[in-house]
Amino acid sequence: MNRIFRIALLALTLTLCGACEDKNEEQPWLKPNANNIAGTWQLAEFGGETLAEGTYVYIEFIRKDALFEMYQNVDSFLPRKLTGRFGITEEETGEYMIRGMYDHNVGDWKHVYRITEFTSGRMVWTAQDDEEDVSVYVRCDGIPEEIR
Repeated sequence: MNRIFRIALLALTLTLCGACEDKNEEQPWLKPNANNIAGTWQLAEFGGETLAEGTYVYIEFIRKDALFEMYQNVDSFLPRKLTGRFGITEEETGEYMIRGMYDHNVGDWKHVYRITEFTSGRMVWTAQDDEEDVSVYVRCDGIPEEIR
């Protein structure tokens, strides 16, 4: 009886160990679209460098009408709010591209970007015409109230 108990306990332990998740596993690649990009993202790296202390870019993608709101202070001392529309397309090559147009006749984004990595918590954009222009965004809870 004692032997059966030990075997059952060993089997239970092995089953539980096998069911544990490895937290270091890579998140699966997602197909970029307006549904799963929706939410708030913060620029974490640009051109392989982290942003300077106090510098930020937050972009919120609004799925319903393919709108975005961006809050940034990269090119000014004070926060700037930029709004507009975005679009994600799948090219014949299988690559996903994201492009945007600012409101108030400000024009298009400086680049069209290839989405070279996209998971539920991280995305990487590479400018189509400049391989060194790489932006790494991480999902965040929202734009801080003091910035809005």
